[in-house]
Amino acid sequence: MLEVTNLQAWYGLAQALHGVDLRVGEGEVVALAGRNGAGKTTLVRCLIGLHRQAGGSVRFLGRDVTGMAAHQRARAGMGWVQDDRGIYAGLTVEENLLLPPRVSDRAWTLDRVYEAFPVLADRRKASGTTLSGGEQQMLAIARVLRTGARLLLMDEPSEGLAPVIVARIGAIIREIKATGAGVLLIEQNVKFAATVADRHYLLSQGRIVESLDSSDFRRREGELLKHLGI
Repeated sequence: MLEVTNLQAWYGLAQALHGVDLRVGEGEVVALAGRNGAGKTTLVRCLIGLHRQAGGSVRFLGRDVTGMAAHQRARAGMGWVQDDRGIYAGLTVEENLLLPPRVSDRAWTLDRVYEAFPVLADRRKASGTTLSGGEQQMLAIARVLRTGARLLLMDEPSEGLAPVIVARIGAIIREIKATGAGVLLIEQNVKFAATVADRHYLLSQGRIVESLDSSDFRRREGELLKHLGI
């Protein structure tokens, strides 16, 4: 579904990504972990087309999207759940959900969204920014599902949330996986990532330094947590 080869990116004279290679298959959840400043968010912004890459290629569903603008990648089926959630204060919950266009027949209906996220049904007429942090995170995920995206790029979805909300987000990620969509999960909370991901990449100083399946990850969890400084 997603194939990234030798991806490089810079901020001025500083190189942020050094030849990153990764892939995400259909119906697969892949986690990307790394310390703060490792390059995780830069990588996501390159994938969605918001940061100019200096080299390498990005292929999505067999198509080279390297030169595409962000809105073209979104219409091709990439969905971004950004770390700041991107909720519009001047819109209600339902208006936030209806704002982005449908890009495929895989798009979730409002009824399906409200069944999966009952709290959004209860708050549908409320301003998006009056929701709690966990409710806003659910809204950000649901808004992407409403588009019918084939690949979700999720940037720190568990950050700052109560364990019960994190568990609910994990259940939704597993439901997304079951539909055949792919998920690239950028997540500092590696204990949470271990509960949902099929494979794991470890990013350090702009380079992929480890690629592990779930069993290897669980076996080496203590070592990896120490490496990440967690």
